[in-house]
Amino acid sequence: MSEQIRDAASESVRQGEDIRQRVHDLTLEALKSRRFDREAIRDVVRAVTEGITRGAEGSRVGVRHTLAEGFRGMDQALTASVQAGHDALRQMVAAGRGISENEVKQAAAGLRKIEQDFVATVEEVARSANERVRPELTELLRQAAHAGTETGRRSARLMAEFTLGSLELAGEFGARFAQLAGGVLAGMADALDKRDRGKPGS
Repeated sequence: MSEQIRDAASESVRQGEDIRQRVHDLTLEALKSRRFDREAIRDVVRAVTEGITRGAEGSRVGVRHTLAEGFRGMDQALTASVQAGHDALRQMVAAGRGISENEVKQAAAGLRKIEQDFVATVEEVARSANERVRPELTELLRQAAHAGTETGRRSARLMAEFTLGSLELAGEFGARFAQLAGGVLAGMADALDKRDRGKPGS
């Protein structure tokens, strides 16, 4: 499946049109088809980033613009993942039955780490990229480190409503949370798909 994601990402950016939206949609679709956990999210980010770096060299709009738009598309999709996780966590807390404080803390910590995983995974790909792509991708990461990502900003805002206390945070997702968050994310992606199908010419 990762190879299919790489190929799709490469083809999407090579065309040079609506790169950000294409990468966003591709990333969101890939995320919803996997279990909602950090390993799966990293796998999707790695595959999409590798696809973008492959396609960037042959893109009609240049390497720098292609990488920047692809990075922002992934960032927006991961922001949707954080939102889905937050919504799932709110549902679990509101229900109040059979959820421990520690489960809430673990899930919240995992959501906070999505941005770290995102940036770290793109860094891994950058290190193995060729000499034409590596400097541009490295510069993008430098800018992200300075200004932050939308994923990070969203997670900080959303998680502020949960009181995490001083317990050690494991940063992983419980099975029930992963299932619920995955369902929320799938709903988001399905709504996006229905919106696109309703556009003229779709």
